[in-house]
Amino acid sequence: MKHYNIPIFMPELACPHRCVFCNQASISSQLHIPSKKEILIKIESHLKSFKTEKRSVQLAFFGGNFTGLPKTLQKEYLHLGRAYLEKGYISGIRISTRPDYIDIETLEILKAYGVTHIELGAQSTSDKVLQASGRGHLREAIARASEQILSAGFVLGLQMMIGLPKDNAETCIQTARDLIAFGAKETRIYPCLVIKDTALEQLFLNGKYHPLQLNEAVDQTAKLCMFFESNRIKVLRMGLHPSEELNTDAFVAGPYHPQFAELVYSKLWEKQFQNYSDWPQAEVIELFVSSNQLNHAAGFKSQNRKLLEKRYRKIYFKTDKSLNGREFSIKIHK
Repeated sequence: MKHYNIPIFMPELACPHRCVFCNQASISSQLHIPSKKEILIKIESHLKSFKTEKRSVQLAFFGGNFTGLPKTLQKEYLHLGRAYLEKGYISGIRISTRPDYIDIETLEILKAYGVTHIELGAQSTSDKVLQASGRGHLREAIARASEQILSAGFVLGLQMMIGLPKDNAETCIQTARDLIAFGAKETRIYPCLVIKDTALEQLFLNGKYHPLQLNEAVDQTAKLCMFFESNRIKVLRMGLHPSEELNTDAFVAGPYHPQFAELVYSKLWEKQFQNYSDWPQAEVIELFVSSNQLNHAAGFKSQNRKLLEKRYRKIYFKTDKSLNGREFSIKIHK
C-alpha cells in the first residue's frame, strides 16, 4: 500500500521560542498561515493527484507548534481533517509539535479528532546541546511527553538534528539511543544548517559556530540510519525538503544538498559493498538488487558503480524481485 501525506505547513505558528537555527518562513517556503479555505483546496488537490487506489493518506500539520495554538483553533483545523477521515478519504491525521506543549487535555482533544501520529521535535537529548540551541526545554520534557503520547495510544515520532551547537558524533548516537528508549517508532534526521536571519548565522559569522561539512553530515546520517533500521525505527526523512529559498538567498552555510537523502542512500550502499568480503574473481559481473534500490546501489552520479569498476572491468546492475532492502547477489557475467 502506497503512503501519502498531505502536508500543511504552518511556519512559526504558536511557537514562543526562536531556536538559534530557526527561520521557518525560509525552511517551509511559506510566509503566511494558511486559511481554512486554502487547506481545503490543498486537500482536494492532493487527493486528486494520488494515482493509486491502494493507498494510505494522512493529513499532516507540520511546522510551528500545533499544540501551542488556542484549543478552539486546534479544533477548527482538526475538524477539517476529521470530515475527510469520516468519509474514508484519509486514514488519519499527523501533527508535529514541541515536547513542552503536550499534556493530557491536549492529547484527549487530538484523539477525539482523529489524530493518529504525533511527531515531537526532540532535536537532541543532550541538555548541553538543547541549551546551546535555545530550545527552551531539557531532556526530561522529551521523556515525559513521549510517555504521555504512548500512554494515550498514539504512534510516536521523534525528530533529531545533527551538527547543532556543542553537538558531536557521540551525543548524536546517544540521542538516537534515547529516542529508541523513549518509544519512538519513526524519526526524521535533519542536518543543522545556517539560515539567514537566525542567531546561528551571527554565531557562524563571528566564528563561534562551525557547521558540519556535507560529507561529514552524509556519513553521520548513514550511521544513524543503520542504527535506527537495526532497531526497527522507520526513518521518514533525511535532510530538509528543498525550497526556492534554501536554493537561493536563505541558505548561508552548512551541509545542504537538494538531494541529501540520495547521498545518504548511496553512502549506505557504499558501506554495504565495502563490508562485503566474498567478491568473486572475474572481469565482468552482474549485481542484482531489488528494483526500488537500483539507483541507490549504483550510487549518486554512479559513484558506487565507479567504485566497483576499480575491481571489475565491467559491472551490470540488475533487479531481482526476491531481494529486499539492501540485499544483493552476484553472478559472473558470461
